[in-house]
Amino acid sequence: METDSSLLSTELEQQRQEELYQQLLLQTIGKIQSDGTPSKVIRPQPGICVKTSSLTDQQKVFINICQSRDVPPPPHLSQEALVELLESDDPTGYKVPMSLGEAHTEIDNSSKSCTVYDVVINEEFFQNCQKDTLFQQFLIAVSLEGLENKYTLELSRDIKILKNRKFMGFLTEQNIRTKSKPVIQEIDSKELQLQNSTVKSPQFGLWVEPPSGEAEFLIAEIQLPGVSSAHSLLLDLGEDRLVLNARPSLFHLDIFFPFLIDQENSAAQYNTNTQVLTVTMPVLSS
Repeated sequence: METDSSLLSTELEQQRQEELYQQLLLQTIGKIQSDGTPSKVIRPQPGICVKTSSLTDQQKVFINICQSRDVPPPPHLSQEALVELLESDDPTGYKVPMSLGEAHTEIDNSSKSCTVYDVVINEEFFQNCQKDTLFQQFLIAVSLEGLENKYTLELSRDIKILKNRKFMGFLTEQNIRTKSKPVIQEIDSKELQLQNSTVKSPQFGLWVEPPSGEAEFLIAEIQLPGVSSAHSLLLDLGEDRLVLNARPSLFHLDIFFPFLIDQENSAAQYNTNTQVLTVTMPVLSS
C-alpha cells in the first residue's frame, strides 16, 4: 500500500474507506484538506465595500471586494457578451476566479459589531469593472453568489456601495492555491502520434449523494485497468471539471459536471486491487 500527499492518494486502509462512505451516507463528512496543494499567501488591496444583510436574521453584512495581481483573471468579456450572458438561460458558464475569505467580526460606524467577508479578484478585472456600471453590478452579483454557495448564506440583493470607505475593518491575508509549472519534455512527432493512438477514454460512473433532494456530494468512479500505482495518475479538478491522465499514455478523461464543486475539500483514492479511482467532491451549487 502506498501513500501520496497530493490530492490524488493511493488506496486507503479498508477501515478508512468504510468510514468515508458511512460519512457520505450519513451526510456528516468533515473537511478533507490536501496538504500537498501548492499555495501562496496574498495581501489583498482595497477595492469597494458593499453593505447588505443576511435574510435569515436581518443582520448587517459587509463585503470587501478587494483586488490582487496574484488572482488569475477571467476570460475577456465585452459589454455585448455580458448582456447576452445575463439574458441567457445559463449565465453560470462564465467563471470569475476569486478567493472567498471566512467571516470576521468588525465594528461599524454605529459602534456595533457586524459580519464582514473579503472577496479577492484579479486587479485588472476589478479596475475594468469600476469603469462600467453593468460590469460592477455583475461583479457584486457573482461575489454574493460565491459567498452564498461557499458558506451556505442567504444575502439580500438590496445592496449599497459605501462611498467614503473602500473596506470595512481590516483586510486579512488569504491563502490561494497555485499550480506548479509542468516540466517541458521534448518528443518527436512520431512518438506523439504513437502516444495519441494508444490513449483511451476510461469507463466511469457519476452519481450524487443523497440520491434524492439537494445534491451534497458528487462521486466519480473511474475504471483504470492496467494502472498499477497512483503515481501514474495526474488528476486536476476545476470548479466544474475533471481532467485525468494515466501515464504513460494509457487513459485520458475530460468531463464537465452539472454542479459547482468544492475543489479544496475534494478527495480521491485509488484502489490498486480493483484498479478503480474514486473521487469524492462536495457540491457547492447546482
